[in-house]
Amino acid sequence: MNNFKKIGLSALAGSLAMTAANAAEYSMSGDAIIKYSSVDAPASAQSINGKGIGVDTDLAFTGSGELDNGFTVTFFQSLDTHGTVANSSSQVTIGMGSMGTLAINNISGSAANGIDDVMPAAYNETWDGLALTTDNGSFFGASTTNGSIDYRIPAQEMMGVTVNAAVTIDPNADESAPTAGGVTTTSVSGIAYTASLAHESGLTVGGGVETIDNATDSTGTDEENVTVYAKFATGPISVGYQEAHQDSANDGQDNYFEAMGIAYTAGDISVSYGESKMAPKATAATASPVEKSLDSVQISYTMGAMTLAGALAETSNAGGITGNTYEETELSVSFAF
Repeated sequence: MNNFKKIGLSALAGSLAMTAANAAEYSMSGDAIIKYSSVDAPASAQSINGKGIGVDTDLAFTGSGELDNGFTVTFFQSLDTHGTVANSSSQVTIGMGSMGTLAINNISGSAANGIDDVMPAAYNETWDGLALTTDNGSFFGASTTNGSIDYRIPAQEMMGVTVNAAVTIDPNADESAPTAGGVTTTSVSGIAYTASLAHESGLTVGGGVETIDNATDSTGTDEENVTVYAKFATGPISVGYQEAHQDSANDGQDNYFEAMGIAYTAGDISVSYGESKMAPKATAATASPVEKSLDSVQISYTMGAMTLAGALAETSNAGGITGNTYEETELSVSFAF
C-alpha cells in the first residue's frame, strides 16, 4: 500500500524519550475491495447459496520511532471500515537490534498464526473466504494469536541458510486480549515455538509446535498442534507442501490438515492451483468422520495500485456431509492507497 499521509507526532516522540533527530513518524494507508461471489451448494442451507456483490474497505495506521538507546518502537492498527468500524489487527513491536524483537500481539499478528497455511497462491488460501467455515484448516496458532507476546531472534546467516525462530506466549489462550489493566475470565495459557530455514537455492523448510494448557479441566489434558512445511521457488515457479495435526484436549475432535500448492508468476500476472483437506479422527461421539477436500484455481493481475483477482473453489464432502459438493466463484477488484 502507498502511504499518502505522514505527520510528525511530538507527543509520541516525547513518550518514547526520543531526541529531536529521532522524531516519530506516523503514516496511514488503506484499501477498497469490490468482490463478486457465487455459491452453489445443493445440500446446504439457502442462506449459503446465491450470488452477491460487496465492498470491503480498510484503513491501516502505523506509528514508529527510535529510542535514544537505538531500539525501535512500531505501532500498527488496521480498521475494518465497510460496516461498523472494528479493530481487525493491532500490534506493538519493539526492535532490540542484535537482541531480537518483541511483538505484543493485541489482535492477531503472532508468529505462530502466521504459518497456519503458507502454500504459494495467486489470491488466497484454498479455504479463505469460503462460506462453509467448518472446512477451514487454519487451526495452528489460532489459540495464541490474540493477547500474546512473541520473542523473535535476529535472522541468523550461515552457509547459505537463513534461520528464523520465535516463541509465542499467551497467558489467556483462545481468548481476546483484555483491555489495558484488565484480565480475562480464563487462566488457560498457551505457548508456541516456530522456526524456518531458508536456503539460497530457493528451498525453505519450517514448522512449529503449539501447546494449550487445559490442566484446569477435570481430565487435565492439554491440546497440542503441530505443523511442518516445505517450499521451493525457482524462477517464476513456486511449489509447497504442508501438514498440520491437532490433538484436541479432553477427548475432543482431533484433526489432520494437508495442503499443497503451485504458483507461476510472470511479471504482474500470477496463476496458481492449490489443494487442501481436513481429515477429522474418530471420537466416542463421531465414529466415522468424513474427510473434506478443497481445490482452488486462482489468478491475479496487478496494475499499479489496482489488482484484479479471481478464484474457482470446489469442496468435496463439504461441511462433513458425504457427497455434499460446494462450488464458489469469487472475482475481486482491489485498490490500494
